[in-house]
This record gives sequence, C-alpha cells and structure tokens, in this order.
Amino acid sequence: MDPFLQPTEVIDCNHPQIKALASQTIHGAGDVHEKARRLFYLVRDTIPYNLYVPFFLPEHYKASAILHRGSGYCVQKAVLLVALARAAGIPSRLVFADIRNYLISERVAELMETNLFIFHGYVEWQLGDRWVRVTPSFDKEVSQEHGYPLVEFDGKNDATFPSHDADNRKFVEYVRHHGVFSDLPLDLILKAWDEVYGRERIEEWKKGLPG
Repeated sequence: MDPFLQPTEVIDCNHPQIKALASQTIHGAGDVHEKARRLFYLVRDTIPYNLYVPFFLPEHYKASAILHRGSGYCVQKAVLLVALARAAGIPSRLVFADIRNYLISERVAELMETNLFIFHGYVEWQLGDRWVRVTPSFDKEVSQEHGYPLVEFDGKNDATFPSHDADNRKFVEYVRHHGVFSDLPLDLILKAWDEVYGRERIEEWKKGLPG
C-alpha cells in the first residue's frame, strides 16, 4: 500500500494545507468509511467542476494549487481527493477511463466537437478490505444546472456515473478503461488528447483559458 499513501510532486498530500483540511474534515469520524464519505462530499461540492482551467502543465494539477484555485475539472478534482485521502491515511490512487456524456451542454459540445471525454479521471481507494471507486467530478450545482444524476456516496460502495438518469435518458457510457495509477500520468493523458482531439484544437483551448 505504500505507493498509495506517499506524496508525489502533484499529489502533495504532505502539504500543510492539505494535511490540515484532511484532519479537519475527518475529525470525529467513527471509521474509515465515514472519513471517506466526508472527503468525497468535501471535494464534490466545495470544489466546483470547471472545464475552463489550465490543464497542460504539472503545476496545473498539484493538489494544493487546485485547493487554492477552488475549482477544477475531473482529473484535477480526483488528484485533490487522492491527496486528501492519503493525508488521512487512506490508500488511494487515480483511475482513468474514456467516457461518453450524452447530456453535455451545447456550449461544451461545440467546444469539444464530440461527447467523448478521453482519460476521465476518478478515484479508487481502499476502504476496509476492498478497493472502492468514486467520481467526485460534478458538484451539486452543476448537476442541477445540467440535469445530471447526482453521484452519492455511502462510504462503502462504488459511486460512479450511472448509465441513465431518473427519466431513463442515456447519461454516461464507459467506453474504455485505462487502469489505475499511483501518480498522475500527465504525458500519457496529453498524448491521448493530441491523438483524439488534435493538436490545433487543444492549442485553441489553451488560448481561451484565463491567465
């Protein structure tokens, strides 16, 4: 379990602010399941989902920097949750999959020119004697705004995107799994984006980001 508890350059679980927030959040929790549940909701709802953030350098993914910025997209939120979990003594790692979101907004559909999200990032952590997967990506406000099913976590069972919403509309399809990682494979992610979205489009995305 050691690689899944240690800090890295990006997953800086030893940063004072990360350690303090983790300690504050899990204070008084009765067991590891309650600790994980509290950390999940902390990241899901207090770090709003935001596609329009820098994404192309390692410093854009550093957990402490994401905490300071206060928003991020799926991979950045997953990195933050892994860092907080490790700071709380919960073995945690990153999981990646390609997904299709059938309920994306027109604005995002125009930006992406596809509903395929390459290397969607989420979290796998060891709770008791098993690994459990959770997706803290979409906060409550974003889910309500776009009509997404809100992912809830009971502290024990997988909490990932459902295939359909309450009205039986298609929501998320997991197309391809890339496995689990103890650290952020940013080079692998960016290479896959270049292949799927194209270098020119990614350069245009960069131009539209806030400084």
